[in-house]
Amino acid sequence: MACLIAAPSSGSGKTLLSLCLAAWARAQGLGLQPFKVGPDYLDPQLLSRVSGHTCRNLDPLLCGPEWLERCFSWHGSRADLALVEGVMGLFDGRGPSSEGSSAAVAAQLGLPVVFVVEASRQAGSLAALVRGFRDHGPPAVQLAGVVLNRVGSERHHALLAEALASIEVPLLGVLPHHPSLELPSRHLGLLPPGELHDLEQRQEQWAELAARHLDLDQLVPLLAPPAAEPGAENPISWCLGQSPQRLRQSSQPLPVAIASDAAFHFRYPEAGELLEAVGLEPLAWSPLADEPLPAGCRAVLLPGGYPELHAAQLAASRRSLGDLARAAAAGLPLVAECGGLLLLGEQLADGEGQLQPMAGVLPFQARKGALSLGYRTATATANGLLVRPGESFCGHEFHRWQLEPVAAGGGLWQLDGWGTATRSEGWTAPNVHASWLHLHWAGCPVIPSRLAAAAARAAPLPTSAASCSPTNPGPRSSKSAGV
Repeated sequence: MACLIAAPSSGSGKTLLSLCLAAWARAQGLGLQPFKVGPDYLDPQLLSRVSGHTCRNLDPLLCGPEWLERCFSWHGSRADLALVEGVMGLFDGRGPSSEGSSAAVAAQLGLPVVFVVEASRQAGSLAALVRGFRDHGPPAVQLAGVVLNRVGSERHHALLAEALASIEVPLLGVLPHHPSLELPSRHLGLLPPGELHDLEQRQEQWAELAARHLDLDQLVPLLAPPAAEPGAENPISWCLGQSPQRLRQSSQPLPVAIASDAAFHFRYPEAGELLEAVGLEPLAWSPLADEPLPAGCRAVLLPGGYPELHAAQLAASRRSLGDLARAAAAGLPLVAECGGLLLLGEQLADGEGQLQPMAGVLPFQARKGALSLGYRTATATANGLLVRPGESFCGHEFHRWQLEPVAAGGGLWQLDGWGTATRSEGWTAPNVHASWLHLHWAGCPVIPSRLAAAAARAAPLPTSAASCSPTNPGPRSSKSAGV
């Protein structure tokens, strides 16, 4: 059975160990299927690139426990090896509880835990730290051993090894200080693989570090994939079978434009798979490159990302912004979350605070503000494009930009979360769904099903709108955009 790689806290080296093992496996010609606990987009992108296999998120809060088991079994059993990278500290879940934590996922799937400790400033205290995590619970965890990160010398190594031996915990490897193990990051996490220009060189170094510094004789058996379940159903098919929405039947997929570039790339792989399964054809569209919306597209999906880092370039993409505004006015379904929401506003402040014009579909400006982070329960208050009154969804909020005026929106749902006040958030209309909230559609399959139904009702985007010459769309009122 595969293992779950966990740690006392973020920044300990979970991703580094996972990348080293993925790089080593690929260098050996072995297919390793990576998984990631929690609502993360950046670590999975790196794991996907290095392993050569699409990383899958395992989040019991966003997707439910049955999806988690089906996803793990289906994808894991089709690879030579498998591993699950945890999130934050081992027992960190929703609020102060362990709900949705790495420990909870390990317990549900019956996975042993490989514990990564950043040991640069400790010696004998390591034993107390590891013993505490080993014995803490619920949920109880099966600790398979420890990998130490940032060990400074052979003497330091010996001290730490003796500390672990005193509590009878196996030492599974020691990662030294090394330049390739220093991964650059920004305000929402690690840099995406497209911005790591030396990734291929790093990958070679990670494979070498794994071979030299990890106890592969002990670790590789912990990467054994789960057994295939006879007669198991593809999790995408199973997922859509849980939706009360009747699927659209058509021999001809309907094209859907998805913003896909350096500014918009926070998207779970199941989103595209679910769109295809409900009869839609995802088409990549780059606002950064000032591309026109694809001719004939029936809907537009704007995922999260880093539009604030590219605000000036987006503002100069007059053809893309103009097409987006015209698509909204023409009644095409628009679905935007987090960073995608920012593209629909009137103005977006860049990293220096300079306001840049956006599509003007929704009446707000966006500026850098306080961090909003955590799971949210969203209870719909309106009958809109994708939701119905009273429906409840679990999503995740993670952003530093805030909207002005604060009171803007409020027609979509009520958000509740641990330690936060209940608030009204988002926009909805017959053709618009826009919110800060990230959803994993495997946990709410009615969403892609309803989007498919709306796309089938929408008239195709006119060719004249999709190929228009660049113009400055300027601010648009919510009324003119159909909101």
